[in-house]
Amino acid sequence: MISDTSPWSHRPVEIGLVGAGPWARAMHARILAEGPETRLTAVWARRAEAARMTAAPYGAHVAASYDELLDRCEAVAFAVPPVVQAELAPLAAKRGKAVLLEKPLGPDLPSARRVADAVAEADVVSQLVLTKRYHPVTRAFLADAHRMNVSGARSCYLHGAFLSGEFATGWRLEHGALLDLGPHLIDLLDAISPITAIRSTGDPRRWIELTCEHANGAVSQASLSGSVNVPGALTRVELFGPEATLTYDTAEIDHEECWPVLRREFATAVRTNSRSELDAQRGLHLQTLMDQATRNWSKH
Repeated sequence: MISDTSPWSHRPVEIGLVGAGPWARAMHARILAEGPETRLTAVWARRAEAARMTAAPYGAHVAASYDELLDRCEAVAFAVPPVVQAELAPLAAKRGKAVLLEKPLGPDLPSARRVADAVAEADVVSQLVLTKRYHPVTRAFLADAHRMNVSGARSCYLHGAFLSGEFATGWRLEHGALLDLGPHLIDLLDAISPITAIRSTGDPRRWIELTCEHANGAVSQASLSGSVNVPGALTRVELFGPEATLTYDTAEIDHEECWPVLRREFATAVRTNSRSELDAQRGLHLQTLMDQATRNWSKH
């Protein structure tokens, strides 16, 4: 189910993919190659063999350098660790390329600000891969939440991917759940009502607890961990107030429905040169909140 089901009438957006890891192979390359809104034209990664494996199923060109990738596309999608994205995304923006950005924008607030500033200065289209935000169920939940008098919220994003497997990557193990899972949950809570203050406790590599104060007077709790043994991934938000409890649970949604919406909206933004709500400035805002949570951290 996508918000706009009309036939795509524009030329496909030619996209170069930076990265060839498990997320790039499983999601970015596959989704961008499916079209009709986009066409995967080239792949570049620092490991040439991995780039070839990622590009081959879709007949995409394997770029020998990042500059060559930029020469062969009009938009760039990033599926790399935050430190690499923060280094390369500003270069794409300066070349006038639209950018499809992963979260977080960078490993820290200064690097995230450099990405957002480069996008703003170049005046190029940007969009975040905050996957859940593109699902119709998420959008319906947020619409219902805005009609609700929310007093407080409990939420969690939990999985065990950091324990083992191909997603237990270096940057995730180093920075933990706040940088990896935090943007998703903080984004949802902030979209319900802007977060005015945030503090944290715990160990980001094991379990972290966030307490958020919101502009409407509500207080919310968010639990984050990538190192717990739960079936699949558990993302849940419960909103409480004078009315009946409102619950959002991703166990009930098919995540494959997110991707066609994301692809259509990014391609539409590129073709119409319009701004997305989920752009680099949104990414910077989320990184600012995560930075505040880190600075307002208390240990048991």
